[in-house]
Amino acid sequence: MRYTRLACFFLLFILLLTSAVPPSWAYESSSQPYIDRVESRTTEFTLDNGMKFIVMERHQAPIVSFMTYVNIGSAYEEPGKTGAAHFLEHLAFKGTSRIGTTNYRAEKPWLDRLDRLTEQMQAVSNPQRPESRSASPGSGSPGSAAPGLVQAGNMAKLQQEFEQAQAKAAGYVKQNEFGQIVEQSGGVGLNATTSADATRYFYSFPSNKLELWMSLESERFLDPVFREFYEEKEVILEERRMRTDNSPIGKMVEQFLEVALPDNPYGRPVIGSEADIRSLTRQDIQRFYQSYYTPNHIVMAIVGDVNPVEVERLAQTYFSRFKTQSPAPDLEMVTSAQTEPQEIILRLPTEPWYLEGYRSPGINHPDHAVYQIISGLLTGGRTARLYQALVEKNLALTVEASDGFPGDRYPNLMLIYALTAPGSSVEQVATALDAEMTRLKTTPVSAEELDRIKTQARAGLLQTLASNEGMASLLPEYEAKTGSWRNLYGQLKAIEAVTAEDVQRVAQDLFQPKNLTVGKLLPIN
Repeated sequence: MRYTRLACFFLLFILLLTSAVPPSWAYESSSQPYIDRVESRTTEFTLDNGMKFIVMERHQAPIVSFMTYVNIGSAYEEPGKTGAAHFLEHLAFKGTSRIGTTNYRAEKPWLDRLDRLTEQMQAVSNPQRPESRSASPGSGSPGSAAPGLVQAGNMAKLQQEFEQAQAKAAGYVKQNEFGQIVEQSGGVGLNATTSADATRYFYSFPSNKLELWMSLESERFLDPVFREFYEEKEVILEERRMRTDNSPIGKMVEQFLEVALPDNPYGRPVIGSEADIRSLTRQDIQRFYQSYYTPNHIVMAIVGDVNPVEVERLAQTYFSRFKTQSPAPDLEMVTSAQTEPQEIILRLPTEPWYLEGYRSPGINHPDHAVYQIISGLLTGGRTARLYQALVEKNLALTVEASDGFPGDRYPNLMLIYALTAPGSSVEQVATALDAEMTRLKTTPVSAEELDRIKTQARAGLLQTLASNEGMASLLPEYEAKTGSWRNLYGQLKAIEAVTAEDVQRVAQDLFQPKNLTVGKLLPIN
């Protein structure tokens, strides 16, 4: 049985690779005929509750890739509740009242008990709050023990009760049952990501499992049970320690964003601050879910060997069960004006890093494609300008640019970062960077270099569109961020239309001291 399952997975993997092989358009001088054909096979429909579906037919292999795109990310979190969107992403795999449990009716009282005990422990640990005063019985009465001892005793008792309740709740859990159902049915690539702008849930199935996907995906968002909440909190805290607290560059990027984008939702960490993660409750996640995981915030993409008529019929059956809800308030992205350069210096046990972040506009700006071209000119491979100026000259071990950081729905940063090479300094890297920025502003890019970067950008986008997974990822993103998935196909024309004059004009506007935040990650002397 195990061998047969592995053989099925291997066959499905081969089919996925086959479906991602670039077709004939990859070698044509113009990709527009291919784009026209792809667009003609893409359809859409919206349920009465506001949930949108984008369907693209590809019958080369009996595979379908699915994307549940929730148009909500960490930027929508309340201050003091950072990390909620990412936490919810983790919990979305924990199942429902029927999946992930042996007996939900018996499990639920223990989940509720854990929540009540958590409230009591938070009250004891923070006695200044009015509601906590009753949590230390006798703390102010004559002859009673000192308040600190009473609180310690209460906390120990509550902690013991918490661990007992946690063990009881865990006894009903069927670990990773959702993932097992997907895997045993031939599904691959089950995963999710959270960003500042959105949360994405995705995997691929054989095409004869379309209805199973409809059932599983609708159930997990219609009837979620956020079980193992407190166990998952420890997992997320460990993830934060690995990515941020114990990572010098991770810690630097987090503090860099706070300086570069102050009082801005993009300036907060996607994973959340440690204090916020620790204080989050199941009720906090439930409120975030109820506010934002509404039909009007969800875009579904289905790409592969499907019949659009059948997709719509099944979507009506399974997803029309979601009730229409009043939309949550839109995010008001307020960014304080920057009038002069900013700098942050952080000393940690690390090799030196140098960062520059320039404030730039979001994805809907008319010059969005120009910013992409500039990013490619700077760091698009070994022939790129910064690679030659820094890596080839042994000033840096690596240099990268991220256009649209940490999100691109709203105004953001073009982030450039370099790890200095042994024997070089961040000042030398800064000088070389400044020379390249000045060259972009003062000297038009040659036709040959611009054509090379356009070809790279076009090829990169087309390579993504050649796979079911890539198409399922980009279609809902463009729908959510730009208002129409058709703008994805228009991006190729926008890239082709960029001129040398556009590059120089945007560079002159972008690389200004008033837009700049500098970060220096230096070793401890």
